[in-house]
Amino acid sequence: MDETHGSPISGAPAADPLDADWPDMPEVPGFEHRFIRTPGLTSHVAVIGDGEPVVMLHGLPQHWWQWRTIGAALAQRYRVICPDLRGFGWTRADSPGMGRTTQAEDLCGILDALQLDRVRLVAHDMGALTAAHLAYDMPDRVRAMAVLAVPPPFMPFSVAMLPALRHIPPLLFHRRGTSLAHLFDPPYVVKRMSPETVETYLAPQQRPDIDAAINEVYRWLVFSEMPRMAGGAYRRRRLRVPSLYAFGSDDDPLNADFVRAQCGATTRFADHLEIAGVPDAAHFMTDDNPEAIQELLLDFFDRAG
Repeated sequence: MDETHGSPISGAPAADPLDADWPDMPEVPGFEHRFIRTPGLTSHVAVIGDGEPVVMLHGLPQHWWQWRTIGAALAQRYRVICPDLRGFGWTRADSPGMGRTTQAEDLCGILDALQLDRVRLVAHDMGALTAAHLAYDMPDRVRAMAVLAVPPPFMPFSVAMLPALRHIPPLLFHRRGTSLAHLFDPPYVVKRMSPETVETYLAPQQRPDIDAAINEVYRWLVFSEMPRMAGGAYRRRRLRVPSLYAFGSDDDPLNADFVRAQCGATTRFADHLEIAGVPDAAHFMTDDNPEAIQELLLDFFDRAG
């Protein structure tokens, strides 16, 4: 692979070569790849399109390639920026350690390097926590935010949510070298992914340092972020950023109707928050029904922010 292909990103350092033992980068027409150096981190960023910036944050165990279809569609109107978060994809960290807000701090470093003061955010799964940290702590940097498959952090916990958390214990105690392919099986998807798609998502996990990040991420989720949410920390704050939260119709129990009922009157906690359903989709909705999501995002960004 030639890591220097494509025109440079304005404000970004030159591309950085990968070590020989890193997997090849998936090829998607129109995407350019750059590496941005910040203290202790070399972040891989895939970029496509021109216009106002939209930053898309992948879930676990995915990477920038999650946005290959939706990002390309949004690029007809926006400049789409897809970073690999710390511990995932082709981003490299000097140390495996990770705290509650580490990925949000990393993202701010990327935005600064790209000279982006304010962006629209799209986030799925674990990327939703990074997006929420930025939206709550630095709302002036977020024009609008769309979150997929994760409820607002002010939604109260209930026993009815337990089936949605069934994946957490196995990932918290993930044995390094063990395949995560089971995450892409039903009930997390409506349409079973092809073996080639699963292999592409999991290719970076072959590296021990990337594989180890699964445990790091779930430690700060379970021992830091989840107690804050359960304790009502976000119910004592206000979400100022216009936000859309979308859920797959087949993502039981986290569908749109369930989240609406659990949240109640969102105006108590947010200035502008919409909840929407995505048909024919479960948790990994960006693979189940990318066309519906791109229409949802384009419509929301036209109206908000």
